[in-house]
Amino acid sequence: MDILLQLLDFILHVDRYLAVFVAQHGAWVYALLFAIIFVETGLVIMPFLPGDSLLFIVGTMCGAELLSLPLTVALLLVAAVLGDQTNYTIGRYFGPRVFQWEDSRFFSRKGFDQAHAFYEKYGGITIILARFMPFIRTFVPFVAGVAEMTRSKFTLFNVVGGVIWVVGLTLAGYLFGNLPFVQTHLSKIIWALIFVPGLIAVLGAWRARKAA
Repeated sequence: MDILLQLLDFILHVDRYLAVFVAQHGAWVYALLFAIIFVETGLVIMPFLPGDSLLFIVGTMCGAELLSLPLTVALLLVAAVLGDQTNYTIGRYFGPRVFQWEDSRFFSRKGFDQAHAFYEKYGGITIILARFMPFIRTFVPFVAGVAEMTRSKFTLFNVVGGVIWVVGLTLAGYLFGNLPFVQTHLSKIIWALIFVPGLIAVLGAWRARKAA
């Protein structure tokens, strides 16, 4: 419980923690940011690390000239793309071994074929949209690997989604993060970045199921 509370405190006050880290360790903050984004997107067991809120706060710190905007964007973009690529590779490699294909009661050839067909047809937009959905963005590349989505297609949309996600949220923080209104309501904005995309995903899934 204490670990969860500390994690929640870090997510909601990531601006303070990063400011202290910069003051104490200087340029090592770039390595820390790279590691957080890579682990959150690259390891399916770590979906709870901050992503959207972190990018926004980092952009805010770039706007306050505490960090270099070009260097930060470049590093985090590489981390996001490599993270998803790693997650996809893990799913592609371990998926068949975990399910043991037809010999496992957890595996359904029909379900696998449907998942593969879905990712081949809708995987691109799924990968891009998942970037903005906490938790979901950690699992989508893994499932794409398990479903054996074509690597070239996955890589294309991985890069596109990564660029939109990293550049979009970092620039939003850079342009608006230091405005007095945003600073006053920063915690509420972080909550919105966490829950609003998730609610949109749930609503979309509900409407799709209802239509089906």
